[in-house]
Amino acid sequence: MAVAQMRLTRRALGALGSSELGFLRSSWPLKGSVRCKCLTRATINQKVLEAEYAVRGRLPTRAAAIQKELANGAKYPFTELVHCNIGNPQQVGQIPLSFNREVLALLTAPRLLEKAADLVKLGLISAEAAERAKEYSQKAAKIGAYTDSVGFQFVREEVCDFIERRDGNRPDVSQVFLTNGASEGVRLVMSALAATHLGGRVGIMAPIPQYPLYSALSTLMDCELVGYYLDEDNRWAVSIPALEAAHEEATKRGVVVRGLVVINPGNPSGNNLTPETLEKVVTFAHDKGLVLLADEVYQENILTTHPFKSMSSIVNEKQLDLEVASFHSLSKGFLGECGVRGGYCIFENFDPQVMEQFVKLKSIELCSNTVGQLSVGLMVRPPSADAAALYDEERQAVLDSLRNKAQILQKTLSALPGISLQEIGGAMYAFPQIKLPKAAIEAAEAQGIAPDEFYCMQALETTGLVVVPGSGFRQVEGTFHFRTTFLPTLEKMQRAMASFAKFHTDFMQRYA
Repeated sequence: MAVAQMRLTRRALGALGSSELGFLRSSWPLKGSVRCKCLTRATINQKVLEAEYAVRGRLPTRAAAIQKELANGAKYPFTELVHCNIGNPQQVGQIPLSFNREVLALLTAPRLLEKAADLVKLGLISAEAAERAKEYSQKAAKIGAYTDSVGFQFVREEVCDFIERRDGNRPDVSQVFLTNGASEGVRLVMSALAATHLGGRVGIMAPIPQYPLYSALSTLMDCELVGYYLDEDNRWAVSIPALEAAHEEATKRGVVVRGLVVINPGNPSGNNLTPETLEKVVTFAHDKGLVLLADEVYQENILTTHPFKSMSSIVNEKQLDLEVASFHSLSKGFLGECGVRGGYCIFENFDPQVMEQFVKLKSIELCSNTVGQLSVGLMVRPPSADAAALYDEERQAVLDSLRNKAQILQKTLSALPGISLQEIGGAMYAFPQIKLPKAAIEAAEAQGIAPDEFYCMQALETTGLVVVPGSGFRQVEGTFHFRTTFLPTLEKMQRAMASFAKFHTDFMQRYA
């Protein structure tokens, strides 16, 4: 038996069942033997294996391999990759705003802050950046130390000021939590909703196509993502009949539907919902007794004639007793500070005893990072003195560039046979539909992969353009899409679109 044990490979061990593993552990000597790992694919929480996150799935993995091959001299029809698979603006060329980084530089290097007056005289930083850094330093004390679990109070007050300017109503500072990006806030709320003692499987309604954060968290928390289909033919609008149908179908199966996610502007759909639509959605959530999760991280990225309107403002205008959790982030908008990991979550109309539990949950993770917290303050309170002109210029340059690149994407894709693309209304994404030929679908099925992934993989290996198959976001059965950003530089976008147009034409002819 001992000899047989010694011959077991790690791969074979990972395939054994729990009873077999237990027997081997109890019978093996401690020395001179191959130890069996406690954590394997067989013994890990199986919800971890089931959770998927398409934005960093097989396409990006293949892209990373191609990147290494290119660096080692491999020949492809292109010389570099164009990453349009993830909303990561600074990775693909966006420049950080000067004011924010000047303040952060001074705050993270106290010796520079002591010399701030000299730096201002030399023209290296603005006087306003120096003043803001001094103010924050006095309020924040040591930014390398833990803060209150829910974040610096003075930054949370600044968030309240921002909401009051934006919506006309001011939340209580106790309702504001500073988080490591919006994702942490979403996880916090969903962990509270995912109760298992309510007499049925818990359901969270989310738009289809959806941002995979919601499906992944639903899987990890053993609840059900109740998808409601957006109306693609109506610029990816939310329709009340679709909400009603999804809610009714889930309820009939015994699912206890508890939350409604609205992503506006949309990811991956690129829509910006109208105020009239949002009012209907708010009423639906109120009538069904749901918690409303308002994912509004793209509120600065608006391409429609109608401006962004927050869900919170509608709830307050209608004076509804509706529980709302609103999320915002540094990662998007015109800042693109994805790696800084800063954001906020605002809770409204929640039971005070539940708020105590949210504070406890946040306390388990201590506090969000302090650089991110201070950056939230910089986001919601932009400069207003000598730094304002440059700030406005840099901000507008980012937004104008996004608008121009969205137009290039819209024009190029809409002109290609077999592709339909709704008007891009916001965020930084497009979700075009592809009418794939039957032969292409059959070729994909023969390889055991989704047809839209088959298409996107060939696009990657032919053009260097990295996008994400629509199947990773869910879609109406029988339709195929891909999600693309329009974040790379104008030059790269123009080159990528020209290359992609040729690829698509050749692909459609090859499989026609």
